[in-house]
Amino acid sequence: MHFDIPDLRLFIFVAEELSLTGGARKASVSTAAASTRIKSLEGQLGSRLFYRGSQGVELTPAGEKLLKHARTIMRQVEYVKSDFSSYSNSNVGHIKIFANTTAVTDFMPEVLARFLGERPAISIDLQEKLTNDIFRGVLDGAADFGLTSGEIKIKGLEVLPFSFDRLVVVVPLGHELAGNDMVDFFDTLHHPYVGLHEGSTLLQFMKAQVKEVGVSLPLRIQVYGFEPACRMIEAGVGIGILPESSAARYQKTMDVQIVHLSNDWASRERAIVVREYETLPEASKELIKEIKDYFS
Repeated sequence: MHFDIPDLRLFIFVAEELSLTGGARKASVSTAAASTRIKSLEGQLGSRLFYRGSQGVELTPAGEKLLKHARTIMRQVEYVKSDFSSYSNSNVGHIKIFANTTAVTDFMPEVLARFLGERPAISIDLQEKLTNDIFRGVLDGAADFGLTSGEIKIKGLEVLPFSFDRLVVVVPLGHELAGNDMVDFFDTLHHPYVGLHEGSTLLQFMKAQVKEVGVSLPLRIQVYGFEPACRMIEAGVGIGILPESSAARYQKTMDVQIVHLSNDWASRERAIVVREYETLPEASKELIKEIKDYFS
């Protein structure tokens, strides 16, 4: 059985786009040529890889299995390229990262600005993902590594802790809760909330907490990012739950106050998750070191 790397790359594009035409466009081939190459793959495997419909394509169980293998193979190809390119330039490569909201909006912009500024031949693809999607992406080889926080309950990943953070309640000055040094999360739920967007890991985490006691989060408005959330809170629109590191930064320039949470889950460990650290290209290892050094 023989697989061409371009065919596997095309297969991944079609699977990600859920469209033969879209996958062909990303692979810079015609739709007809893409169809022929996909059928050739199916013939070699003796399995149907896609269900084809008027709205596009959908992976079959065999296709899902091949996608995992194909991503792993392509990741290894990138690792080989990166390792051998290091003989001429140790700062060449492409790194794909899946991260939670805090990482994407809080500390990674500063880390990456310094890292990329010193390495002009490296490119980064940083994507905000929900926690389970981060784990699945790293396991499947869709990302080099992931950045997450909180308890990690999944096998097959190496966990590299790098810092701690706390979730806190952020309220406007003069708010009813502002006089408290500490408050239980469930005692805040009779106040309207400023929340993050639906794709935010933090919002999904908060919704999971209230779901356990059979209530809902009293969202008044949802915004993209911690700074817009603090501006809404400052204006008296509602209160919010934010990482303390972010809240403390905005407290310096806005009329907001931090109230600590008494709940055990409010203290969270940040961690980098990888499949196999030793197999990562040097560029990824250097970036992981930069992240750790940022908090040391």
